[in-house]
Amino acid sequence: NMNMGDEIVLKIDHAAAKVTAFKDGAQIAEAELKTPVLLDEVRAGGRINLIVGRGLTTKAREALGLPVSTMFRTPVQPAATGKGFTQAQKMVGRACGLPEGQGVLPGTYCEPKMTTVGSQDTTGPMTRDELKDLACLGFSADLVMQSFCHTAAYPKPVDVQMQHSLPDFIMNRGGVSLRPGDGIIHSWLNRMLLPDTVGTGGDSHTRFPIGISFPAGSGLVAFAAATGVMPLDMPESVLVKFKGKMQPGITLRDLVHAIPYYAIKEGDLTVEKKGKKNIFSGRILEIDLTEMETDLTVEQAFELSDASAERSAAGCSITLSEEKVAEYLRSNITMLKWMISEGYGDARTMARRVENMEKWLANPSLIKADADAEYTKVYEIDLADIKEPILCCPNDPDDAKLLSDVQGAKIDEVFVGSCMTNIGHFRATGKLLEKVPGGALSTRLWIAPPTRMDEHQLMEEGFYNIYGKAGARTEMPGCSLCMGNQARVAPNTTCVSTSTRNFPNRLGQGANVYLASAELASVAAVLGKLPSPEEYQQYAAQIDSMSADIYQYLSFDKMSEYTDAAKDVDTKKIAAAQLT
Repeated sequence: NMNMGDEIVLKIDHAAAKVTAFKDGAQIAEAELKTPVLLDEVRAGGRINLIVGRGLTTKAREALGLPVSTMFRTPVQPAATGKGFTQAQKMVGRACGLPEGQGVLPGTYCEPKMTTVGSQDTTGPMTRDELKDLACLGFSADLVMQSFCHTAAYPKPVDVQMQHSLPDFIMNRGGVSLRPGDGIIHSWLNRMLLPDTVGTGGDSHTRFPIGISFPAGSGLVAFAAATGVMPLDMPESVLVKFKGKMQPGITLRDLVHAIPYYAIKEGDLTVEKKGKKNIFSGRILEIDLTEMETDLTVEQAFELSDASAERSAAGCSITLSEEKVAEYLRSNITMLKWMISEGYGDARTMARRVENMEKWLANPSLIKADADAEYTKVYEIDLADIKEPILCCPNDPDDAKLLSDVQGAKIDEVFVGSCMTNIGHFRATGKLLEKVPGGALSTRLWIAPPTRMDEHQLMEEGFYNIYGKAGARTEMPGCSLCMGNQARVAPNTTCVSTSTRNFPNRLGQGANVYLASAELASVAAVLGKLPSPEEYQQYAAQIDSMSADIYQYLSFDKMSEYTDAAKDVDTKKIAAAQLT
């Protein structure tokens, strides 16, 4: 109801803590204070200042034998419902030190322990400044990781300076620093996670596939890294249950897009901005996969959790099997040991994380939701009903449509990359490109693997030869076109992308961008158009026949170049060095 140039009158009722907006004398909006604690935050000059000051006051009064201060407003905690807890509520409950099996109810203010914290290079310099303001000389969070995925490919002089100075700043405080060219923050950070723990990161796609994360700005990321906790007003949850068997040609990306597609059908999500409805906004998206016929790997599950950012969800949790999580951790232990052998720092932090992973493997268990847990809404999606790919149309990641609704659209450029991809997607792309008549594509194809390990393996398997023959442009591992801050597609082109989002002008000025699976994107690159469902299935059948080889993920514990480097790394000795 508001447009540029409108005169809006705000009436502020301090006593009632209410703000009312008027346009042309008519009320158009009303808002109430979410919690009276916000007033204390204003008085303190910010949330972090309040938390630090309140904590110091409490400790000082305890030391002096004084009663609890009445100076601070306290959050109103919700009454117990007598019902069970969701998976996410139990994860946060454990991080808050509650008895095992207890959870944190929606609306509760809490300060969960941050086990893993991620920082990337566009907000990293601001996080560094915030850490200096906090006088942080050593991280309290168990593992803090810094990446350089947003600026590595085409750095400006200021980026190069940051890439030289930030690693030592992080490692000197006990953090882990990646190197420019290593790849995307999430593809690395996910491999450092502990199951059922809580964390945060300075990137909206910090969405843990095991455990749960609540992405935050640079200030809160610094606070979480420095103090080991983060303030949280526990959100409500929406549950999505997938059940049955995935149909031929259907990919995980289609399941990602099925979530907004079904929400639109239910009337809980609208594409129109005026009067926008989004049931996921500000809530936790919990995904139950227990009734799916196939156990998803953690790499596959991340496609689902990652895209909760596009739903505007506060966080995401996923039910996975202990077998798949254990398989992932065994691989990651080898990767972390390999990193230590390669001279990555801080070695003590990585060694400690290896020790904690091995503790979990010795007694594996995963948090599950109670049967009587309450959700804002429950969606049940039968995979038998998803028979054709689902895309998100230009230029809104909420605008989910079936392929048959948009087939035939001419495509100029295609991007296969971003944190939504893994090595299987690039193998599938290569297999489809092998069959291009004459070798060269009519479209411009961009290829950007998520990590240097993916890039190396694809080179070893000969896929870069295939990409080159097809005329594809291969990019350094990292965010590439998805971030939109460096290389971009040509102006006013129509594109298919595997990136996370397709906001206007993000991939290129005036670009119209469809979000789709790597498999569909590759078919579009070959044909120069969005195929019909029948055309797509002809290509997909070729992939399905080779799926066992194509969708083999990086199992570092079974790859000799990593196991040979890892075998001489004594993590117990390295971790113990920190204790002394």
